[in-house]
Formats: sequence, C-alpha cells, structure tokens
Amino acid sequence: MEQGFLREALIYLTAAVIAAPLFNRLKLGSVLGYLAAGVVIGPYLLGPVVGLDSGDEERLHFAEFGVVILLFIIGLEMRPQLLWSMRRSIFGLGGGQVLLTGMALAGAGVLLGLQFRPALAVGLILALSSTAIVLSTLEERGLRRSQVGQTSFSVLLLQDLAVIPLFAFLPLLAPAGSAAPETPGLLGDAPAWAQALATLGAVAAVLLAGKYLARPLFRFIARSDLREIFTAATLLIVVGVTALMQTVGLSPALGAFLAGMVLGDSEYRREIETDIEPFRGLFLGLFFITIGAGLDIAALLGRPLVIVGLVAGLIAVKAAVLFLLTRVFGAANRDAGAIGIALAQGGEFAFVLFGYAGGAGVLTPALTRLLTVVVAVSMALTPVLLLIYERLASTRVEGAPKPDAPRFDDEAPHAIVAGFGRVGQVIGRLLIANGYRTVVLESSAAQIDLLRRFGRRVYYGDASRLDLLRAAGAGRAKLLVIAIDDREKAIDLVETGRQNFPGLIVVARAWDRRHAYQLKDAGAHHVERETFAGGLAMATESLIGLGRPPAEARAAAELFRMHDERVFAELEPVWNDEERFVVASRETSRAMEQLLAQDIEDLRADGAAPPAAETSRPAPPLATDPSLVR
Repeated sequence: MEQGFLREALIYLTAAVIAAPLFNRLKLGSVLGYLAAGVVIGPYLLGPVVGLDSGDEERLHFAEFGVVILLFIIGLEMRPQLLWSMRRSIFGLGGGQVLLTGMALAGAGVLLGLQFRPALAVGLILALSSTAIVLSTLEERGLRRSQVGQTSFSVLLLQDLAVIPLFAFLPLLAPAGSAAPETPGLLGDAPAWAQALATLGAVAAVLLAGKYLARPLFRFIARSDLREIFTAATLLIVVGVTALMQTVGLSPALGAFLAGMVLGDSEYRREIETDIEPFRGLFLGLFFITIGAGLDIAALLGRPLVIVGLVAGLIAVKAAVLFLLTRVFGAANRDAGAIGIALAQGGEFAFVLFGYAGGAGVLTPALTRLLTVVVAVSMALTPVLLLIYERLASTRVEGAPKPDAPRFDDEAPHAIVAGFGRVGQVIGRLLIANGYRTVVLESSAAQIDLLRRFGRRVYYGDASRLDLLRAAGAGRAKLLVIAIDDREKAIDLVETGRQNFPGLIVVARAWDRRHAYQLKDAGAHHVERETFAGGLAMATESLIGLGRPPAEARAAAELFRMHDERVFAELEPVWNDEERFVVASRETSRAMEQLLAQDIEDLRADGAAPPAAETSRPAPPLATDPSLVR
C-alpha cells in the first residue's frame, strides 16, 4: 500500500475526528465541521504543510459515493405507493422550483452582463440544490420526518431527475461551430438512439434485478448466517448500480435510489439499511471534507465582494422562489421559510455540470471557476443559515408531520415483536387485529419464506442489534415483545432495550422458571413462561375429562396459577444460589400442596370463584420443585 494513501487517510480521519464533534458541540452540525476541516487541510492552508496532494478531482469522484449511498438508503424508505401519493409535491412543487428558479437566475445573469444562452445554462445548473447537504443537515436538526423534511426531499428528488435532461439540453446552448462535448459514460460516442436505448435498458435492469434477483440473493445469504457477507452483498448492489449508471451516462445517485426503492418492499429492508448506514456516514463525511478542500481560497480572497454578492444573490433568489411556491402549495409561513433556506444553496451536481457546459463551449473557464467557488461557499453556509433562521423564528421548526401528510418514513410503531415463531405469531396477530402498528423482526430466513406465503409482513434481522432496533422504531415505540428461541440472545435483547430505550415496556417469553428469573434480572417488565399457560390449559381440560364441572376446573387452575406466581416471587431473591434454591423448594413444596388442596376444598364447599390474589389466605414462604413447573 502506498505511503501517500496512508498519509492522506490519516490526515482526513484526523480532521474529521476533531472537527465533527467540535462543531456538533457548538450546535453548528457535523456537516459544517467536515466542510471547515476540508478548508483547513486544503491546498490553500495546511495542505502544503502536511503534504496533502491538491489533486481533488479523483478524490471528489470517490467521495461522491457517499451521496450514492445516501440516495440508496432513502430509496429503501420509499414505496411506489408513497411516491405516487407525493406526486403533487415531487412533480408540481419540484418541477416548478427548477423552472422558475432557473428562469429567475438566468434573468439575473442577463442583468449582470451575460449572454442569454450562458445565463440560461448557469440558471438551470444553479437551480439544483445539494441533496447531501440538505438531508444531512435536516437529519441532524431532527427535521427529516417533518413537513419541512418531506417537502425538501420531494424537491430534491425532482432535481436529481432533472440532471438527466440537463445533460442533453446544455450542448444545445453552445454557440454555432462549438465542438459537442463527450457524453458522460462509455457510450459517449454511440448514436443518440443507442444511448437512449441503453438508458432505458439500464433503468429496466435495475428495476427487474432488484425485484427478481436481489431477494433470492439475500435469502441465500441470510441462510448462511454470515453477517459480513450480507453487508458485502449490499455494497455490491450499490457499486454495481453505480457502475451501470455511469456506463450509460446517467446519474449514479438516481440509479441507487431506484435500486433502494425496489428493495424497499423486501423483508430484508431493515437489515440492509442498518448494515450500510455506517458506510453512508463515512463517505458523506469524506464528500464534505473534499468539497471544503476544493474551495478556492485564493479566488475568494481575490474578489471577495463579487463572490459575497453572488452568493447572497443566489441564496436570496432561490429562497424567495421556494418560499412563494411552498406557500402556494399550502405550507405555513414558518415551514416555507425553512424550506427556502434549506434548499437555497448550489448542488454537488453543479461541479459536474459546470465542467460539462464548459467543455461544450457554453461557459468560459473563468466563469466556471468563479461559479464553482460560489456554489461551494453557498453549501458551506447552509447549516449556519438554517440555525440562524430557527433562532430568529423564536421556536423550532415543526418536528412532527401533519396527520394527513404522506410520511417520509414509516409511522412510529406501537410495538416491536422480536421473533415470529409459535409464540410471536399469536402475540403479533392479536396486536395487529386490535389496530396497533406493529413491526415484526425475524432472524430465520426459512421462517420468513413460510410467513410470506401466508401474506405476513415480516422483516429479516437480528433483533438484538441496537442499530436494527433503532431503525425499526424502538425509540418511538411503546412496547417490545421478545419471543425469540435463543435464551441468551433474549437476555441480551432485554438488556439492550432497557439500557437504550428507557421508556420501552419489555414483555419477554421465558423457556422455564430459571430463564424467567434471568430475564427479570435483565430488566424485563413482564415475563411469561411459554409452557406454563399451555400446561395449565391442558390440566384444566384433564380435570373436566375426569368428571369435574368446567367452572370448578377453571377455578382450580386459576388458584394454581395464583399460588405459583406467588412462589415465583418468593423464590426470586435466591434463584441464582443453587443450594439455597433447592433447599427452599424442598422445604416448602409440601406446604404449597397442602395449601392449594385446602383452597380447592373450600372452593368446592362454597361453590364460588377462587379468591383474588390480593385477598387469598396468607402463605408461608412457598416454593415448589423447579423441575415440576416450567
């Protein structure tokens, strides 16, 4: 491995580790921290001192993989029906924003002395916003699932779609006699009809492969129980889609979004999301650092008033257009202002499109360099401007979506059921039948296949993983039901749930009495021994079969349950001391049996229901042989 690569990795990681927590502590957000770190280690400050190579072009392409992963994860959360329900905001608001902002900025360019064609190219390119900056900033401020976050995402999605026609439209603005630019991708020299067919074929391949090949692939990997291969398969899909889109000259981020959207209906969605999430954060951090490092400080210092004026004008025009449009579409003043500020910067695709337009002869090199600095500065200012806006608005922008609005994410579940086998199915079906939103997690691929045949919606994943629990909505749920077969993992899951989600009520299934004590020690609120209720029901039917009246048999069973629960509570302090536990069980076993027999005799004599637990006769320190009652 080359020493230069290790030195660059060391510098980038050091800058990220120092800057991101520091800016987060100052409530400025990690995004601004990454950008500031990039400026510091860039070629105009410490870059030459630390020996950092200033060739950012290749590094920027590598860092853009973070944007690709971000769009893939967003695609996982988007269902086709949800996209259809958001069509008004995507195509209406998003399309209107691109056209109106492009025209407004083009008019401003003409007023500043540009010819109409280059002014139109600049306006359309600057109409795009930064998906990575906006979504990361909104997530840090808790606004991703708010009305502001949903609307911003709709606009950003349309902007990403608009990149494709822009590649076709920009060369048409070139002066007569200019050489046509090479279309991005390996098919750049192919005829237009071949490029169009290749584009349609690539999109169809992503959709079909995601629907018919990815699910069997993940099912096969899940059965191997190799988590690292699951992660590798997810990255393989993202990298493969990126390469395919680049081959036909399409936006890799758009392809990743399509792949994620197709996999969004898969039972493996939650596991995929949690496995790839760390890579998203790492690559996005690298992306922001690279943007900061590429900021031309010399140009900024050489013409500060011009750049400040252009940045201010860009932000003002975009924010004003977005504010007016979102108000027309029904947003409140405060939300409309937040959306306008959040989307007022230039986007990462501007760096590519400016170079493309320059190659077509539409823009001069000097203008391209100047506008690149303007875009980078506007991106860096976004987190600060949103923070200032929130404080000036006196109250934080709404963090909860309107009840009737389409949600960016799944609604907060009432309950999470871990394990959907014999016990979990009964619990989950009853909760769902009572109208509670329930997320079901199951780690057996074979069980998921079986359940899907019966129309059950179950997600694949190891529920004991904190990241998966958090992705499933444990932070917003009220109840966690643990019905998994693995005894040790059940205990770990109780501890994980109680430690990380204190408000979560934990109900756990126990194999036997000792396992129940372990679950109680781990923090479970309620524990139910899986064979106890079934054994009690069979005992009731046995009494009826032997001639006892059904009411008397059921009352006797209730008395037994009551006494056994008291025994369970009495022995809890000594359960992990084997010798004391056995002695206590033997000494009190006969007393328990005698007391229960007497209660049953009284029941027969009175012909009444058994006494309630709190009013039944006092009992000595009772115990029973732990091997008799599970």
